[in-house]
Amino acid sequence: MFENILQEIRSYDRIIIHRHSNPDGDALGSQIGLKHIIRESFPEKEVYAVGDSSKRFSFIEDSVMDEVADEMYESALAVILDTSASSLISDARYKTAKRTVRMDHHIFCERIADVELTDTSYESCCGLVADFARKCGLAVNQLAAKSLYTGMITDSGRFRYDSTTSKTFEIAAFLMERKFTTEDIYRNLYADDFSRIRLRAEFVMKIKFSEKNVAYIYTTLDEARATGEDTFTISRGMVNTMGDIRGVDIWVNFTEADDGVLCEIRSSKYNINPIAVKHGGGGHAKASGATLKDREEALEMISELEELIGG
Repeated sequence: MFENILQEIRSYDRIIIHRHSNPDGDALGSQIGLKHIIRESFPEKEVYAVGDSSKRFSFIEDSVMDEVADEMYESALAVILDTSASSLISDARYKTAKRTVRMDHHIFCERIADVELTDTSYESCCGLVADFARKCGLAVNQLAAKSLYTGMITDSGRFRYDSTTSKTFEIAAFLMERKFTTEDIYRNLYADDFSRIRLRAEFVMKIKFSEKNVAYIYTTLDEARATGEDTFTISRGMVNTMGDIRGVDIWVNFTEADDGVLCEIRSSKYNINPIAVKHGGGGHAKASGATLKDREEALEMISELEELIGG
């Protein structure tokens, strides 16, 4: 399964790694992990990571993105990670690369790269990248292992989502053989300042319910700016404030931003992915996202999710 990817990496002296915009722990972890796997395994190669930054995951070592000149793409291999749709890729210059590769664990939406590897059996892209290194016999140093493990934690919900399998734990064990500490990972991910705890409480008080018990939060642009937090914290960071409400099988967080209404959809029971795809997004069967035009489209999505519940 991994041979074609490895051959592409072997064939290029310059490799530039991309992932989706507004990166989560899996996007950054897989990007940083792969960067250092390639550097450790092929010291002669130039390897760069590009894209927008993330305040939330800035604790991950080497999370500051590289500066890459446009002309560097002409002879480069661009690797795209953790992205199901081309519209979600951070830094569109990947299109100018000599060759492109995509590694992803989301439900396939569209062809993006010259060489494609999409496998939804992995709980995270970090798990996919780690298994690629494991099965190809590539060098995984401590920094790479810790980055990949961080992404596995975040995308599996601390190994409690139903995407977690025995393979997940096999790969996690492989990474932990590099003997990094996990204490600081969990502290940075789950220990919050009081201001953040209070913000979550404010979002809990904003929860509304549709007639068929779709839970949702809608945050306007002015409200988002007033929090002083970054978009990731408000959008993806707050969606699971609704995740443990008894009787709620679908929940959605809508956040107005400069480029549209960011939408994070989650479900404990239904495949909500087709609805995200319909609105230009993608993701997993029970966790997907999209960027909508306006509040009206957000309300349309609520109606579509109610139709999915039926009854």
